[in-house]
Amino acid sequence: MSKLLLIVAHAPSPNTRKLVEAALEGARSDEIEGVSCQWLPPLEAGPEELLKADAVLLGTTENLGYMSGALKDFFDRSYYPVLEEKQGLPVALYIRAGLDGTGTKRAVESIVTGLRWNWVQEPIIFKGQWQEEFVEQARELGQALAAGLEAGVF
Repeated sequence: MSKLLLIVAHAPSPNTRKLVEAALEGARSDEIEGVSCQWLPPLEAGPEELLKADAVLLGTTENLGYMSGALKDFFDRSYYPVLEEKQGLPVALYIRAGLDGTGTKRAVESIVTGLRWNWVQEPIIFKGQWQEEFVEQARELGQALAAGLEAGVF
């Protein structure tokens, strides 16, 4: 039975879209079998998709020191419907931050703690001016999550 890695990522710009596409590419790597991957923007994702997911990768921009409004909306709509059923859900996060990303990280960590999801990796903050190396790091993150699901590590 195939496991599902759900990517819920806000990608309002060409560069943030590159991050999502790289994470998808990594998760769909030829070496990984038995894991499917789906990306949905936060405004299109909700509790129904989370209930089907075996792990989730969250992606957001830093907006005024906080997560994107779209990701916050996703959490607002999904929190209580999945609270009991998805405890322990493996989760990772990346943040595209122009400044430092710490406020965004803290806000998402607070919600994830309330949901009792399981961090499988320290959140990644792509900070400052755009760097092409961010794309490779996002690819590696997607691949690591899918590989961990495939191997049953989480």
